[in-house]
Amino acid sequence: MNATNRAVVVTGVGATTPLGGDSATTWEAMLAGESGARPLTQEWAADLPVTFAASAAVDPSEILPRPQARKLDRSAQFALISAREAWADAGFQGRAGEDASVDPDRLGVVVASGIGGVTTLLSQYDQLREHGPRKVSPHTVPMLMPNSPSANVSLDVGARAGVHTPVSACASGAEAVGYAWDMIRSGRADVVVAGGTEASVHPLPIAAFANMMAMSKDNENPKSASRPFDVDRTGFVLGEGSGIVVLESADHAARRGARVYCELLGQGLSSDAHHIAQPEPTGRGIAMALRNLLANTDLKPEQLAHANAHATSTPQGDLAEVRALREVFGEHLDQVAISATKSMTGHLLGGAGGVATVATALALHHRVAPPTINVDNLDPEVNADIVIDKPRPLPSGTIAALSDSFGFGGHNVVLALRTV
Repeated sequence: MNATNRAVVVTGVGATTPLGGDSATTWEAMLAGESGARPLTQEWAADLPVTFAASAAVDPSEILPRPQARKLDRSAQFALISAREAWADAGFQGRAGEDASVDPDRLGVVVASGIGGVTTLLSQYDQLREHGPRKVSPHTVPMLMPNSPSANVSLDVGARAGVHTPVSACASGAEAVGYAWDMIRSGRADVVVAGGTEASVHPLPIAAFANMMAMSKDNENPKSASRPFDVDRTGFVLGEGSGIVVLESADHAARRGARVYCELLGQGLSSDAHHIAQPEPTGRGIAMALRNLLANTDLKPEQLAHANAHATSTPQGDLAEVRALREVFGEHLDQVAISATKSMTGHLLGGAGGVATVATALALHHRVAPPTINVDNLDPEVNADIVIDKPRPLPSGTIAALSDSFGFGGHNVVLALRTV
């Protein structure tokens, strides 16, 4: 196989989410159908139109050494914790070079964020206004820049093959994984740490999303507020956290005897060119991404057994996605178990695609599709097999799964993974 067509596998996973402080607890909570949404207890939340969120289950600043945590935005803290878990899970010890099984010149990092260090930007602006310029932290710029999580992960693992930060709203994390896949497939790197992170549970983003009618305002029932595919869905629940995977060329993984979760077959990309904040309603753009995926990989549609849907609980987005899946996969879609894990994690924006990739890899590895919770009345227009309330076993043999991510601005990213 030549250097432009190398197989890429997932050898490590890491996550810190509203459901748990690592990938194992997150996965267990997903299978149990738990919700990560909870009331906000901060004073600033009292007057907001939305008073709940899917806040992280574990405070990252309590895990990292205090001097290090003080120099990192919360989004970078999440990314670093997830990356370290994924790195260790892949079997690496120490930085590249210290671990002889990975060459730092052949190691890359691609970690995305939707809106970067927004909490640092806003808190330091408060410092400037209330206490003057001398009280602004000298670490402000390295903390708020969107590439800070990716840069800090690259410093941590010692990556020298390239460090990148796609910014494509809620598709950012998936685009990062796709970019990493291409780095390995094209021969630029042998190993890439990739995923997404976000930390925007702050009054300004909450007020902004609420005022544009994108978020659920069901303040009395946080745990049932995220209702993908339900006829009574009212919008997404804001979440925070990170999901990171270690991708590796199949040859490199085989040489060091690494455990392999699944193969990452590739990505399908497209753009809607329709609206800055709404999906193209017929699903045309998403369908194009799916067709590009089929054209650019050896995925056989009949292998598709599972899909982790983007499904944020907005009426427009949920229906556009299902219409696109039906258009491309036709009757075979009835054989595809569709999960909407945002019903439990909330919507992690730029971190969502990373967490969805971790969940999809684990679903294939364990051959079980996690449930979608809070679907009391399935929308009759959702003409698809939604896994509701309980996890469902996936078939034996070679099977594949999709991980869908879409973002404001019309970004469509679809990843395909397959058992090995």
